[in-house]
Amino acid sequence: MQSKILGILKWFHSFCVDNDLRYYIIGGTLIGAVRHQGFIPWDDDIDVGMPRKDYDRFLEITKGKIFDHFKVEENCDSSDVCYHLFTKVYDTNTTVIEKTRNQIKRGVWIDVFPLDGIGNTKDEVYKNYNKLSRLEKILYTRQCIPRKERVWYKNLAIRISQLLPNFLFNDMELARRINLLLRKYDFDNSKYVGNLVGSYFEKEIVEKSVFGVPKLYKFEDTEVYGVYDYDAYLKNVYGNYMKLPPIEKRLANHDFILLDLNKSYLD
Repeated sequence: MQSKILGILKWFHSFCVDNDLRYYIIGGTLIGAVRHQGFIPWDDDIDVGMPRKDYDRFLEITKGKIFDHFKVEENCDSSDVCYHLFTKVYDTNTTVIEKTRNQIKRGVWIDVFPLDGIGNTKDEVYKNYNKLSRLEKILYTRQCIPRKERVWYKNLAIRISQLLPNFLFNDMELARRINLLLRKYDFDNSKYVGNLVGSYFEKEIVEKSVFGVPKLYKFEDTEVYGVYDYDAYLKNVYGNYMKLPPIEKRLANHDFILLDLNKSYLD
């Protein structure tokens, strides 16, 4: 699986270079580049972030097209269900069904997150992010499923949220309201920026200078662009990112119902 998603990342990097699009590897992918010069050994995904202007242009250029065997799909479009507030690039030669509330058949993927501004002072950041995160948490609880590794009150919140009728919390309306808030502050004109739809919430907000000009990092047998000040970014999100987790927590992030690396989901 790592070999397949590395292939997607290589295509994505080349596409961004050819089209003058900024991007950064972020999250655990950046830890992998810094700590392992590639994948975290037990990891099964790749995360990249694009400043909103580049992200929108990326979606515009790729909409409705398949490049060789790579396909870009928004996960919150004109359908009745919003899966995520970000985009995925799929390998159409593979098939995956993930264990989620709304099960869809796609290929293995990399995640592409929009990077947005959130304000120019810490007070602005606090006020703006609190409003945004309340809506995001409602939407997320309506999409995921209870899991035994989660604390009981989070699983309870998920069950309650999913019992609420759609006219009270319409997923697409929630997504529309969230996207309006995400686009309020421009990435390039804000002091504080980040992946505002990420799973580490406010920890992913840093000063824009931390992202800086994208910098090349070795990743397996290639080079890809990442956050300029990796140390400041990774400490903010993870704390002591160089320390390996205990063996029992060295687990992949996803739970699959089906994974076939040799069959196209388009078939």
